[in-house]
Amino acid sequence: MGELIPLFPLGTPLFPGVVLPLHVFEPRYRRLVHDLLALSEEDERRFFGVVAIRQGWEVERVAPAEALYDIGCTARLQLVRPQPDGGFRVVTVGGDRFRLRDVVVGEDPPYLQGEVEWLADEEAAEEAAGDAEGTVHPGSGHGPAGNGTPPCDEALDEVVASVAHDSLALLAAGVEELFTDYVAEVAELGAGTGGEDAERAALLAAVADDPAALSWLVASAALLTTEDRQALLAESATRRRLAAETRLLRRELALLRELGAVPVPLQRFATPMTVN
Repeated sequence: MGELIPLFPLGTPLFPGVVLPLHVFEPRYRRLVHDLLALSEEDERRFFGVVAIRQGWEVERVAPAEALYDIGCTARLQLVRPQPDGGFRVVTVGGDRFRLRDVVVGEDPPYLQGEVEWLADEEAAEEAAGDAEGTVHPGSGHGPAGNGTPPCDEALDEVVASVAHDSLALLAAGVEELFTDYVAEVAELGAGTGGEDAERAALLAAVADDPAALSWLVASAALLTTEDRQALLAESATRRRLAAETRLLRRELALLRELGAVPVPLQRFATPMTVN
């Protein structure tokens, strides 16, 4: 059995580090907020799981497990403001990724719950595997071995780590440049709301030294389909996520320049990320 957590289905996925404001008005989700508020502020379980609804499905009309994507992200409660009508205005921040194994529907509590497994271990393993991609171990037979004597394990590890770090930094820099061009292209087409340049610059500066945070910023802010966003959320390795975003941004830039139009107004960049 996996861990059981409350679920909040939405039309688009949530990403780690991304700020998600919500207006909670349905009775079952009002109950969810009440249940979370009953926990102390220090309690690590003051969160719910956000899972995206598959395009064309309605959760209430089909089996919930079929209506929802299987990879989600926790939303940690940061701020709650009760409303006169009994609802809530809440601010949450994306936390940990999880895989949805099953959905539990019941009368008490009235909201959906999910049996989940956490992806932290998988993410760590994928990051380690991703860091090794594209590197050549001296003496491995895949490159010049010098005098034929491989260096000691410690020195070899340092070489591999240095190459991996530098290549990841180059990949992140390429995504940042593409994303900057992409947002500028959208703004030029008149889909901006004003002030995006300063906001984008501040956000990019905040994540400049954090390739993972950069990848989540791009995933949340670019005008992508739910399927594209979900694929990025499901990718555990930052290196492969950035590589996928490189392809997606190049595709979107080509479409913008060819069609001269964007599908929907550019999302505001006011609060998509935290500085953590």
